[in-house]
Order: sequence, then structure tokens, then C-alpha cells
Amino acid sequence: MRSFPHILSGAVITIILSTGCTQGNDEHTKKEPQAQTVPAAESPLPPSLTSIEWIDSALNMGKIREGEKVEVAFRFKNTGTEQLVINNVSASCGCTVAEKPQEPIGPGKEGLIRAAFDSKGRTGQNHKTLTVYANTAASVYNLSFDVEVTPGK
Repeated sequence: MRSFPHILSGAVITIILSTGCTQGNDEHTKKEPQAQTVPAAESPLPPSLTSIEWIDSALNMGKIREGEKVEVAFRFKNTGTEQLVINNVSASCGCTVAEKPQEPIGPGKEGLIRAAFDSKGRTGQNHKTLTVYANTAASVYNLSFDVEVTPGK
């Protein structure tokens, strides 16, 4: 048989639990759920897509001596109606450093993707690739250049 304090503590716990649930339910039934709306100016818009034409997408830089640095530039044109944004440019290896335009390119305007190749320790034929990410339907483009590095003196 249970003692009186045990029964009393069980009753107190039951009262506390039912009071907590009742208060929560009463509060819930008193307030209608509010629809959360975000003003149009604050809602994020998907980036507008445009189109790009590559004037240069593959370059042959000829021969250079080991240790020389070669600057390359790939020309392109925004052939769409929206601002062209080059989001990122990455090089296929650490010997090449790529640079993207910092500002959007307007419709009908031309721009450049620049890169610098360091030939130190890279004798022989070199084929390097740049990967370009832009706000266009294809979104990813590969540009390339070739250079033959001859042993230095």
C-alpha cells in the first residue's frame, strides 16, 4: 500500500502538468496564427541571367624560357540584356593565378579574364585551364592556353 505523501506528490505532479497543458492550450486557442509575410523589397531575387560570347577561349602563348611569367587575357562580350557578373575564376594549378572583373559588365560591353602563368620548374609543353562561373544559362565555361617552356640559361 502506498503512503499518503506518495499519493499526494503524484496528485501535485498531475495538477502541475495539467495546468501547464491547459494554459498552453488556452493561449494557443486565443491567438490566431499570423501569416509571416516578407515585403517584396526584402525578398531575395534570383540572379538575372544573361548571355556571353567568348572572343578568346583558347590561346597559344608560344615559347618562353623557364622562369619567365606570361600574362594571358581572354576577351568576352555580354550579348544579353542583363548585367553580366563573373562570380569566380579558378585555375587548374597553382602556377597560374586568375583574376576576374570586379564590376558587372553591361549589356553589349566587353570584358577581360586575366591570368598570369609562372613557368619556374615547368619545362616542356604546358596546357592550362581556367574555369569561369557566370550568371548565364550554361554558368560554367572552360578557357585554356598553351605555352612551351624551354630550359633557362
